Amino acid sequence: MKKRSIKNVCTVFLVFFSFLGYSKNYDIKILGADNTGKTKCTKLINQTIDLVAKEGGGILYFSSGTYLTGAITLKSNITIYLEAGATLKFSSDFNDYVPFQNVRYEGIFMNTFAPLLNAYKAENISIKGEGTLDGNGFAWWNEIKKISAEVKEKGQIENPTELQKLWTKENKDLKVEPYYEAGLKNQFFRPPFIQFLECNKIKIEGVRIQNSPFWTINPVGCNDVVVHGVTIFNPSTNPHGPNTDGINPSSCSNVRISDCFISVGDDCITIKSGRDFQGRSYGKPCENITITNCVMLAGHGGVVVGSEMSGGVKNVVISNCVFDGTDAGIRMKSSRGRGGVVENIRVSNIVMRNISRNAFTFDLFYDRSSKAEPVSERTPIFRNIHISDVSGININKAGVINGIEEMPINELSFTNINLEAKEGFSAAIATNLSFNNVDISTQKGASLEFYKCDGLLLSDIRSKKPLENQSVIKVTECKNALLNNCFQRINTDVFLETKNSEVIQGSNFLSLVKEPIKEIK
Repeated sequence: MKKRSIKNVCTVFLVFFSFLGYSKNYDIKILGADNTGKTKCTKLINQTIDLVAKEGGGILYFSSGTYLTGAITLKSNITIYLEAGATLKFSSDFNDYVPFQNVRYEGIFMNTFAPLLNAYKAENISIKGEGTLDGNGFAWWNEIKKISAEVKEKGQIENPTELQKLWTKENKDLKVEPYYEAGLKNQFFRPPFIQFLECNKIKIEGVRIQNSPFWTINPVGCNDVVVHGVTIFNPSTNPHGPNTDGINPSSCSNVRISDCFISVGDDCITIKSGRDFQGRSYGKPCENITITNCVMLAGHGGVVVGSEMSGGVKNVVISNCVFDGTDAGIRMKSSRGRGGVVENIRVSNIVMRNISRNAFTFDLFYDRSSKAEPVSERTPIFRNIHISDVSGININKAGVINGIEEMPINELSFTNINLEAKEGFSAAIATNLSFNNVDISTQKGASLEFYKCDGLLLSDIRSKKPLENQSVIKVTECKNALLNNCFQRINTDVFLETKNSEVIQGSNFLSLVKEPIKEIK
């Protein structure tokens, strides 16, 4: 019997479902896909997408079973729907992700492996259902570990593969900052799981996504993005999926991330906008972002801004989230040379537990080798960032602020903060810094420590577990500091220790403190 063409089968199927009142639904299994995971259906899936797009759009339906595939290119008005029990499993054969595509990798546009699910300048794209997307990332992780070890030992790849030669050929004109050139020696750049480039109206909802080769959900230059009720799992140990961030909007606008459960081998959610002069040239900030009702487990950071933020990040709201087991809670990072403005950030109603590094990090020394330089478009700016209503226990360090002399972090406030940590909060080189209603208990060192901060407001500061012979607050070389409305409720040896600082006091009740103010000469 002569085998019917995919187009004819799809046309019959379309007529059948139209008769039932369910137009433009395409069941990939009925169209001939193997659902045992043994035979690749890449060609069938992509040809069906082409047909559906020509028909004006529709739903590709994956019933229960496992469907093996290579890279899938989505087009406008296409929905991928995975029913419960369905797994879309991606091939571990690197050749299934060529020809190379224009991909933003760590903030740099290059020609490299096609993202597992990709689209360019499309609109109204959805990935929905109760099924699973499996990136089968183990082969990618093992390969990059092997390549990185060779580069570290020998300084270069001595016998590049055909794919590495192809990468070099297709990126011969690629320009990066000198510090990043060493990172190009691998000639092997794993693809993001989902990267839609300059698309509009994207929705990813309900599915489980696991074992990503690299970053998992990574829209770039997109508008109107919704990620809702998604579970992302990339192993963080045994094996470790390196750089397998969860959700990374890059230079996107109007993004809503809600009700997600994330446990990954790198940052859980990261907001980015490109790297160095490439990011500034592309010139699209990541803006109007809301993140709410999410739970983050394993990961380097719960919610992170940067370090690729050269196009700027602004108008971000993070609320009602739980971080349990991440290395850091809220982390904002950059360095000299990146440029970009991070501003208008609100963080509220956060619970943290088992944070192995810092609950809060604001670090403009992500590149520790950077040197001071005149203020220019290369200078990163952090300002107008406000954090409130955060509680946490079993935390290594409450927080760190590391500003740069030529552009201190400005207008940063913490309100209604209650943390129990091994070490307190240390801040260096910031202006207009405020702490209001803050209770930080430590196992060693001061609860709050400030160095070269100008315009410092400390109101209603206390520690429920003050340490013997240790001040609650330590201020060194700070100007225009106000200590106000503090009531230390527990017997304490020293409340405030100052050195070479200007501190004004008002309306404090420190009768339970042996030495309220200790000045160090």
